[in-house]
Amino acid sequence: MATFLYKLGRLAFRRRHFVALIWVALLTLAGVGAASAPAAGTTSFSIPGTEAQKAFDLLEQRFPGASADGATGRLVFKAPEGEKMTDAANKATVAKTVKELSDGSEVVSVTDPFTTNAVSKDGTVAYTSVKYDLPGMELKDSTRDALEAAGDDARATGLTVDVGGDALQAGAEAGAIGEVIGLAIAAVVLVITLGSLVAAGLPLLTAIIGVGIGVSTITALAKALDLGDTTSTLALMIGLAVGIDYALFIVSRYRSELAEGRDREEAAGRATGTAGSAVVFAGLTVVIALAGLAVVNVPMLTKMGLAAAGTVVIAVLIALTMIPALLGYAGRKVRPTGEKRKKTAVEGKPNLGTRWASFVIRRPAAVLLLGVVGLGTIALPATQLELGLPDDGSQPTSTTQRRAYDLLSEGFGPGFNGPLMIVVDAKGSDDPKAAATSVTDGIEGLKDVVTVTPATFNKAGDTATITVIPDSKPSSTQTEDLVHAIRDQGAEIKSDTGADVLVTGTTAMNIDFSQKLSDALIPYLALVVGLAFLLLIVVFRSILVPLKAALGFLLSVLAALGAVVAVFQWGWLAGLIGVEETGPIMSMMPIFMVGVVFGLAMDYEVFLVTRMREAYVHGESPSQAVVTGFRHSARVVAAAAVIMMAVFGGFISSSESMIKMIGFGLAIAVFFDAFVVRMAIVPAVLALLGKKAWWLPKWLDRALPNVDVEGEGLRTESKGNDSDEDRELVRV
Repeated sequence: MATFLYKLGRLAFRRRHFVALIWVALLTLAGVGAASAPAAGTTSFSIPGTEAQKAFDLLEQRFPGASADGATGRLVFKAPEGEKMTDAANKATVAKTVKELSDGSEVVSVTDPFTTNAVSKDGTVAYTSVKYDLPGMELKDSTRDALEAAGDDARATGLTVDVGGDALQAGAEAGAIGEVIGLAIAAVVLVITLGSLVAAGLPLLTAIIGVGIGVSTITALAKALDLGDTTSTLALMIGLAVGIDYALFIVSRYRSELAEGRDREEAAGRATGTAGSAVVFAGLTVVIALAGLAVVNVPMLTKMGLAAAGTVVIAVLIALTMIPALLGYAGRKVRPTGEKRKKTAVEGKPNLGTRWASFVIRRPAAVLLLGVVGLGTIALPATQLELGLPDDGSQPTSTTQRRAYDLLSEGFGPGFNGPLMIVVDAKGSDDPKAAATSVTDGIEGLKDVVTVTPATFNKAGDTATITVIPDSKPSSTQTEDLVHAIRDQGAEIKSDTGADVLVTGTTAMNIDFSQKLSDALIPYLALVVGLAFLLLIVVFRSILVPLKAALGFLLSVLAALGAVVAVFQWGWLAGLIGVEETGPIMSMMPIFMVGVVFGLAMDYEVFLVTRMREAYVHGESPSQAVVTGFRHSARVVAAAAVIMMAVFGGFISSSESMIKMIGFGLAIAVFFDAFVVRMAIVPAVLALLGKKAWWLPKWLDRALPNVDVEGEGLRTESKGNDSDEDRELVRV
């Protein structure tokens, strides 16, 4: 591995014009593709294997032309104090609004609240529903404008009017100001770490090119592959972070090689062969973690993971090829490691990394205990984790969607915003109507039920729908219990009548989605951690080091989940990061964060411990190898962690709640993993284990391939190949 990458680095350095041209051409091609691609529509949301999805598919089959996936808009009216919506003037305003909305070209139907019993019992609140023939993301801007304009016209008469529903759905804003601030912080850290503007600019340039290619490709394929805005935003987030970090490690190693007196081409080759090997294996762990999301069997999550994994692959390839090429262009503008630090090393004065490692080695048990107890305490809120999906009730109170949600809850009860749809498949029943009546009667007798509508049959008369209004809000445990109770009752009805009873609707879909992700978490962890464990055994040629890496990851991710629960669910310090509404944690957030954090945690493990392994195999004692690893890598790993935190933290300003939550979760997870687990717990464990840390059974040592991540082959060859001719004869 090291020898191959060494040759690749030298080739890219010499053929820098060709390499740069290839990447610029790919960026241009991706940009043209993105610019000419058709606009992406709404992202389809499906949960294969769940009852809610089965019912939804059945509705599309048995009720053709019902536009089951069409958007819905709601205008919610509230009468002024002392008036009722049934007053003549208010009824006239509503009638005018209904007529105005009915003229829309994409409108399927508009309901009249006074003929559909859509007026609250006290007469103060009413609503009209607008059904469209297209999903929310595919509606014309003029259609959304017409919906809001109708609300404005009604509001001008003195009514309180707010608009809800998914018809107002639009692309999320990723928080551009936050991203710019994050990149600015990354640039400052790079300048401090690498000592020059040119050297600092290389990782930024390559990372931007990498995410430009990745995100443009996602945009170009969005329509064909049904990719949403969140997919490209997450690819941007992860691609920027790993792109900067991977380039940083190679540039930093290049400067170290220059400081040892090697010429620039040789230094570029050796930096790519050594640090580049770590980049490859670190990138592989990230790709494994992201691609492993496919085991959850949720198409949207799979696409997000694969898209982000593709961006990571691009980041790795750019780091291995374009960084050496740009180093060739930079010439003497990228200087060797600073003379001051070089003089310090010669005089034997330890740097900060050396002093910290020495401190940990002297007190390993205390550092280990403090780190584990500290992270364990922060992880405690994770035991109260509640999962759910966002709805209008999670919107800030300043939005019209949230105000409409609150008005409906006020007028019709908290469960009105989360109705359950019961689908009765009576194709196998002798008496479909009797079966539907049995279902209705059974549901009316359950707790937490406010309203059960009469069954509505399709034209064939073999399938009916029943709407159930719960007494509790959609995200409550009472509503979840009601869904399970209806399903349990449906099993009895099937045995009596032969009819299938299925529960669907947004609330049921959310419940099933959360349960599916919860059930998939353990298999996902087993697959991802297992594959990465095997990969790290090959890299470190040890059993205990990969095991320690996996356990440290679990500790950091649990602590990060605890912090997310404390902020987004409990509201601790929520105002500092702009969290206006607390509530359940988004269902896909924990498993997605687990995948990303695992990959990033293994990044730091590979970059830091590889240098320790390199020192150990060259004859240093286990304790001294830990100190050596910190002397060479701690500064760069710390800088890489700060950069990742800055990039992820920049997304906290996003208007999309999931992006905000993931940005915060990843930023805090990187802090815990890099500065507590890798910088404190890892050296403490290695100090306690001593030589046992690097133990590997002889039979396994013989069976494993020698990937030579440490570049031992390069060192061996260099002893007898000092001339320009011989340096080209390095063995593979």
